[in-house]
Amino acid sequence: MKRIKILILFSVVFSNILWAKPSFDEYVLDLKQQAIAKGYASDFVEQAFSQVKLRETVVKADKNQPETKITLDKYLATRVPDWKVQKAVKLLNENKAILDKVEQKFGVQKRFIVALWGNESNFGSIQGKHPVISSLVSLAYDGRRETLFKKQLFAALDILQQGHISQDKFVGSWAGAMGQSQFMPTSFLNYAVDFDGDGKKDIWQNKADVFASIANFLKSEGWSDKYTWGRQVKIPDNFDLSMIGLQRDAFKPLSEWHKLGVTRYSGDDLPQANLSASLLAPDGPKGRIYLVYENFHTLMKWNRSSYFGVSVSYLSDRIKKGS
Repeated sequence: MKRIKILILFSVVFSNILWAKPSFDEYVLDLKQQAIAKGYASDFVEQAFSQVKLRETVVKADKNQPETKITLDKYLATRVPDWKVQKAVKLLNENKAILDKVEQKFGVQKRFIVALWGNESNFGSIQGKHPVISSLVSLAYDGRRETLFKKQLFAALDILQQGHISQDKFVGSWAGAMGQSQFMPTSFLNYAVDFDGDGKKDIWQNKADVFASIANFLKSEGWSDKYTWGRQVKIPDNFDLSMIGLQRDAFKPLSEWHKLGVTRYSGDDLPQANLSASLLAPDGPKGRIYLVYENFHTLMKWNRSSYFGVSVSYLSDRIKKGS
């Protein structure tokens, strides 16, 4: 028995030696070799990784994301304060000429473009100051989500290689989200637009590109400018709560929701429109309840948080009202 325990202990120690985590420098060297194997020029790779450092603050931020549950009411008060609504209305009017062109080309209402712009980066004023390459390498090295962040890293190399941004200005959030639209690198490659035709997709400084990129994401994911996002509603006391949910089998025409006793928040009947919707209750049946259309589901592809989707939608409605 003693011999068996010794063998097991030896096996564990030997396995740990074999699978010991490489040093950060060793990991970076391996990433550079992988990049060259993928076809990136060695000079480009050396330059791209020349300033890479292990950013402990980034890894710590990823491990310690807040878990405190707040109510939707508190979330909306924080994300859509009156000053932000006023600023959104002001900036929409100031940029109306560009926004009109983007709206016409992509079929996305400008109030939703501005609402996303405001929610993601406070209209471009908060974009993050973390070097994107260092952040992504650090998060990949941490190992918890290595595959995800390596994918983002190679997408970031593509962005640099294509010349959309210089390396010294290639910064973003701690997680690698970039620019005024806060696109991750893969989203940039899929949706970013050079709207003014200057050869660069500049979501950091160029508002035309920022607005068009936001609109292109929404349009590509199914947005329709024929409709809005949804509305706050009331349900009867005896309502079957199993019908609440964003899953596809919970979609029903507005006429059916009307028959089930769902009304506008004011108590008036629902619109007589040929639309299907699902019921959303972010804080449960005692909190705010919404009937949401396909466009809301498109917003959920941008960010899977229902709180985020409601905050963007709420801001867009307040922009429409002008207050």
